[in-house]
Amino acid sequence: MNEPPPPYRGGHQGDGSPGPQPGPGGDDYSATALGSHWFEGPRAAHGIDRPTLVQPLPWGAVQPDRVEGEVLRFGPGVTASPPGVPAPSIATAVWHGAHSADRQGTAAPHGRRHARARGLRRYALAATVLALVLSFLAWQRYGSSLAVEGVSVDPRSTAIGCDSTADLVAEVRTDGHPGTLHYRWVRSDGTRSGQLRETLARGQKTARLHLLWTFHGTGAYRASAELQILSPSTERAIGRFSYACNG
Repeated sequence: MNEPPPPYRGGHQGDGSPGPQPGPGGDDYSATALGSHWFEGPRAAHGIDRPTLVQPLPWGAVQPDRVEGEVLRFGPGVTASPPGVPAPSIATAVWHGAHSADRQGTAAPHGRRHARARGLRRYALAATVLALVLSFLAWQRYGSSLAVEGVSVDPRSTAIGCDSTADLVAEVRTDGHPGTLHYRWVRSDGTRSGQLRETLARGQKTARLHLLWTFHGTGAYRASAELQILSPSTERAIGRFSYACNG
């Protein structure tokens, strides 16, 4: 009776180690370990690749094979430190000039604002003084009104003869401010002039107003004329003279 042949065992007899399994591709076929493309497992002693046991890392501890490139940040501000690198201290910033530059950049606009405010205050003070001076000059020139301080009427001659003209002179004293006098003459024969006016310049403190009164015929007459100031105030003054003609 024929016995079945024993199973094929590779390797050395009696060591119990399995021999190499023939692959589908012949002697050139070998098993390749699965893993990262940056990792290459060690080869076996006989030059045959053996499978590598890959154990997964705990959850949350998976690390990438590598990190390529740079972290680019856009926009204003200081670029943040890369992850894992502590931010520079104030002493380091001062040493590199960043901290002092920030303080100077902050203090410069503050100083400019103070200088601008001081300049505006100076200009405001000068403008105020100028406005006060102009107001005072305008008040002196236009604001204060003419004031009459006294009035008198005197004839050039207190007695006149036949067919003569009497000249009565009224003197109006003022405070020297510019303005206009409104006045009229009222004669003793019952006649009166219309409203008259006299303009006084600045500094003119006296105004002389004349009334000419002509007489004809024989006889004697005691005459008078009154000056009436109508504005800026009401004042009165009378002048007297005599006329005599015997023919």
